[in-house]
Amino acid sequence: MGFSKEWEDTYAKNAHLSKWPWSDLVSYVYKYARPTVDSYTVLELGCGAGANIPFFKSLDVKYFAIEGSESIVKQLKEIHPEIAEQIQVADFTESLYFDLEFDLIVDRGSLTCNATGDIRKSLLLVAKSLKKNGNFIGIDWFSTEHSDYNQGVYVEDKYTKRDIQRGHLADIGRVHFADKTHLLDLFKDFKISHMEHKRIKGEMPDNSFTIASWNFVAGKI
Repeated sequence: MGFSKEWEDTYAKNAHLSKWPWSDLVSYVYKYARPTVDSYTVLELGCGAGANIPFFKSLDVKYFAIEGSESIVKQLKEIHPEIAEQIQVADFTESLYFDLEFDLIVDRGSLTCNATGDIRKSLLLVAKSLKKNGNFIGIDWFSTEHSDYNQGVYVEDKYTKRDIQRGHLADIGRVHFADKTHLLDLFKDFKISHMEHKRIKGEMPDNSFTIASWNFVAGKI
C-alpha cells in the first residue's frame, strides 16, 4: 500500500508544515546516539516539511532523507540547496533509495502512517542499511491507548485504522497503533535498549482525550 497520498494532498496545500525540530528526537539523539565520528551518517524516514533538518545540520553530520511527497521535497531542495541531492522522493516501504550504510536512522511519526505489513517491510530495509552497532530511533509511534484508536475502521489487522474522522489524527489516511507486545514483535530482529510510553491527557476544554505514543531506540543486532 506504501505512501499515503493524503500526505501529498496535505503538503500540496501547505498544511501540516512543522518547522521546529521535535524535542523528543533531539533529546533521544543526544542521550542515545550522539555523533562520535566525523563521518557520522543519518537517514531520516519521512522528513515531512524538514523540521529536523536544522538540528542535524547543527551536529555537522552527513544527513540524508527520503519522503513520499514530491511537493514537500521540491520545497526542501529549494530551502536546503547544499544538501538537495541528499533529500529524495521515495517510498520507504519499498526502498531506502541511498546505497549507503547509516550510523543512525530516525523516524518521527512517519512509519506509523502505514499498515503493519508495510512497516515490517520497511524495518527489513532499515536492518540492512544500518551499520554494525547502528541505531534506529522511533519517536511518536502511536499507542493503542490513544483516544483516536477508538475511531475509524480496521485495515489489515487490529493495529491499523483508516477513516478517522475527528480529533488529532483526522483525515491523514492510514494510522498504525501499537501496544508494547506488538512493538516488541515488530522489532524482534533488533535490540530495544530504551523505550518510553508517553501519555498526554487533555484537561481543558476536553478532559476525555488522550494522546499516547511510544519513543524508543532499537539497535542493530
